[in-house]
Amino acid sequence: MIARLNGKVLEKHPNRVIVDVAGVGYDVLVPLSTFYVCGEPGTPIALKIHTHVREDQLALYGFATGLELVMFEKLIAVSGIGPKLALSVLSGIEPRDLAGAILRNDIARLTAIPGVGKKTAERICVELRDRLPKTIDASPASPADSAREDLASALANLGYHRQAIDKVLDKLLGGNSDARFEDVLRAALKDLSRA
Repeated sequence: MIARLNGKVLEKHPNRVIVDVAGVGYDVLVPLSTFYVCGEPGTPIALKIHTHVREDQLALYGFATGLELVMFEKLIAVSGIGPKLALSVLSGIEPRDLAGAILRNDIARLTAIPGVGKKTAERICVELRDRLPKTIDASPASPADSAREDLASALANLGYHRQAIDKVLDKLLGGNSDARFEDVLRAALKDLSRA
């Protein structure tokens, strides 16, 4: 089993990275959070790996942090959730926020993730509530973080990429945590439509 890859980025795509390790290219499926922290081709990279073996396929799933890997492995242990959906969940919500949503039984937050319906969200909450690692800081997000996450979710649902969304929200919000949701959303849409 492969547990870690340390090499250089050979190619980079939103859902996968090809890692060159001593001349061998490993095709690794990654969530968007890991994709965004990967450098450009040629830069060093170290990924924590989950090796998924089925009778007809061997797939590598890579993560920038140990917490992402732990949450991925917890998600695929839930009945009805395969690796593809688990990656989608981690692409739609940060691991700490996911843990918080599970502990709060926040079905609405989970169903905001593309591909997650109400029954799947309920199953995630029921099956994982008592199985989350105790070391996860799942304290509720501050109102500013919560507002930012609502804006990011709204823009992602409109089809914009997370990296572009984060860049625009950093620029628009800066230190201004009391800006109105509608005003920031309007400004973000205006900015993103120019790109």
